[in-house]
Amino acid sequence: MTIAIPAARRARSGAVRLPLALRFALREMRGGLRGFYIFIACIALGTGTIAAVNSLANGLGDGITSEGQALLGGDAAFSLIHRQAGPEERAFLAEQGRLSQVATLRAMARPQDGRQTLVELKGVDGAYPLYGEAVLDSGRPLGAVLSAEPDGAVPAVVDASLLTTSGMEVGDRFGLGRMIVEIADVVEIEPDKLSGGVGFGPRVMLPIDALEPSGLVETGSLVRWKYRVAGEDGPFGDAELAALIERAREAFPQAGWRIETRTEAAPGLQESIGRFAQFLTLVGLTSLAVGGVGVANAVRSYLARKKETIATLRSLGATPRFVTRLYLIQIMMLAGIGILAGLVLGAVTPPIAGTFLAGLLPVSSLFTLFPGALALAALYGGLTALTFALFPLARAYGIRPIALFRDDEDEKVTSGRRAFALATAASAAALAVLAVAAAYDPLLAVGYIAGAALVFLLLRGVGVGVMALARRLPRARSTVVRMAVVNLFRRGSLTPTVTLSLGLSLTLLVTLSLVDGNLRNTLMSRLPDRAPSFFFIDIQNTELPAFLDELDEVAPEANVNTQPMLRGRIVAINDTPAEEWPDTEASWVLRGDRGITYAASPPRNSEILEGRWWPDDGSALREVSFDHELAGELGVGVGDTIRVNVLGREIEATISNLRSVEWESLSINFVMVFSPDIFAGAPHAHLATLTYPGGADEATELSVLARMADTFPTVTTVRVKEALEAVNGIVADLVLAVRAAAAVTLVAAILVLAGTLAASHRSRIYDAVILKTLGARRRTIMSAYALEYLLLGATAAVFGIAAGGVAGWLITDTIMNIEFVFLPAAAVTAVAGAVIMTVGLGLVGTWRALGEKPAAVLRNL
Repeated sequence: MTIAIPAARRARSGAVRLPLALRFALREMRGGLRGFYIFIACIALGTGTIAAVNSLANGLGDGITSEGQALLGGDAAFSLIHRQAGPEERAFLAEQGRLSQVATLRAMARPQDGRQTLVELKGVDGAYPLYGEAVLDSGRPLGAVLSAEPDGAVPAVVDASLLTTSGMEVGDRFGLGRMIVEIADVVEIEPDKLSGGVGFGPRVMLPIDALEPSGLVETGSLVRWKYRVAGEDGPFGDAELAALIERAREAFPQAGWRIETRTEAAPGLQESIGRFAQFLTLVGLTSLAVGGVGVANAVRSYLARKKETIATLRSLGATPRFVTRLYLIQIMMLAGIGILAGLVLGAVTPPIAGTFLAGLLPVSSLFTLFPGALALAALYGGLTALTFALFPLARAYGIRPIALFRDDEDEKVTSGRRAFALATAASAAALAVLAVAAAYDPLLAVGYIAGAALVFLLLRGVGVGVMALARRLPRARSTVVRMAVVNLFRRGSLTPTVTLSLGLSLTLLVTLSLVDGNLRNTLMSRLPDRAPSFFFIDIQNTELPAFLDELDEVAPEANVNTQPMLRGRIVAINDTPAEEWPDTEASWVLRGDRGITYAASPPRNSEILEGRWWPDDGSALREVSFDHELAGELGVGVGDTIRVNVLGREIEATISNLRSVEWESLSINFVMVFSPDIFAGAPHAHLATLTYPGGADEATELSVLARMADTFPTVTTVRVKEALEAVNGIVADLVLAVRAAAAVTLVAAILVLAGTLAASHRSRIYDAVILKTLGARRRTIMSAYALEYLLLGATAAVFGIAAGGVAGWLITDTIMNIEFVFLPAAAVTAVAGAVIMTVGLGLVGTWRALGEKPAAVLRNL
């Protein structure tokens, strides 16, 4: 038996309501997108930024993985510091497959004109590269070029940057250690360059056999030997790689080599890409939050225009839920247009970036789509639109049929506000949870979101406070001032919107400007004043006395500090293997090799904070001093044991004290300082610094550099100023990318301002017409509006400078551990342009309003 359901009842059922609401929504959208262009642009900008950043990060990560063999130089790589693999170790590796040996170190290139240049030296054998291709400028094979034997010289291929900085050309010769090198070609592509980390000089590549007679490779020299292994008949499978590593560890448990596979070809680069992508994603979220203000304004303005339509629907029997659902569908469909535009932007960014990054980073995977990154960006965009649209929708929920008989556009609506407020809070919480869940560093994401929420609430308070203050100010005699002040607090005022959107973007810009300025100031101003002028590396025991005498003669007024230096890798803590130690912020200490030394007395610029130093007479037995801050992060303390592999031997020592280390001084500092008895008789080199108490000019430093490089050609001299300039160049590139992303936030703020002015255009026309009818001059009206916009911009600027200053201090002092100095010029420059743009944009809108004919407006009053 079938039961008929009345049509009215079917209309009230949820099964029918949604399609009906959808039909109404589509019908109302036939009128076009007028009033929602700003809405769509705001969503598109934020979504596009997030989609682009994550697509680019995924593409580079996939590129590192897919090109891991070429980046690493093999399926597996075995690295040793100070020493070469022994005959048994080398024979074992050769049995596993194809083998290639590479050595990397730093050295001083000495052109004939006397200018010395720090270079990254790389010795390669005939099997190099096992994967990928080394491309030379001439197109010739690398093996053929390096196997040539020019008369009295060693052939080498170099980076083009060496020719640019030194003025040399292909065919020229220069000194390198005790040998003469001839530039045979220029290297365009070095397949495994990224696996070597950041270099402070141009590459010089030559036959590995030439290193031994050069005098650059002595016992204890800072040379990294890498042995790359590849399959004979193709790449090793994952199981074969795991078995190879296990065999190597069983055969040589104390070799001390660092083993890497193609899956971790450039772990430092991958980590940097992940962290950088997270930071830019958070910047994109800020852009979405700023754009969200525009979303709320657009929804509020649209619903105000639709008040009569909503009231008519209500009078015909539509329920508040039906009306809310109708307009929510419209809003999310419009948000979908913005999200789609943003996804298109995110999809085209990686291929475009790939054309510019080719040769610098692995870009093979950038020329495709990244559905995961695009889906994440779409989810961010959708949640942002929903969060900022829900509360304004309370207006649609609360409009009653009686509104047809009222002409109050700002009628107070209270019905249902609590439910919409709870829904808004739930949507915002979902957005925050998504940001934390997708973050590379969840703790950083939580801090960022908490800070952004605090700034958001403070700006809302600032807006309310400005309106309250303006309302209580005494009546000004000047008409212009009086009109501007009244405009700050009148109904429909721009104050809340402008302070919120512009304040958020200015806070971000000021923060980035202060972080950038302090980082540059530290690198190029404060550090050089306190740092040594030179580091001298690989000073052999036999030449140390003569080297110090030469330094005393060439720079008698400078301070010289020397320290024995070895390299070692922590292999265990309290008998727990380093790779099994819990992951912390200081886990980088357990990865790779660390510089170590020994001393009878505490190092300079350090203070014993826990424990005791060993006796001066050297009677201590296998003790080590550890950096206090890193020990706390690792969870170790006095009495714990650390096992370190040095020169193929494992040495265990007990932590007898924890000391402070002033890393920012750039003087000789070590994480671990051992008691002298441990390395008695061990072969090693020395490290020295030269510091001018009052600093030295460039001519003085260059003369010292030339003298020491000529007299001791096998000692590597690092001029600190040049090294800092290289680091500063890297920082500048990163900051440029961050500022480009932050500019999107400012663009979003400008769009919000433009949308707010467009929404208030009708009331501005009304004001302008009435004032002109009453005899006000155009100049007076423009001056009043200009003052209003200037006050709003100044309010946002003051807040942005204050909040950005606090945020900049927290980032530099807490995260970067560098001294913070407030830089007024950087902060003011960041906000001045934004304030000028605010005033200019506002005046453009006002000029349009003043251009309206009074008669046409007055007829409709």
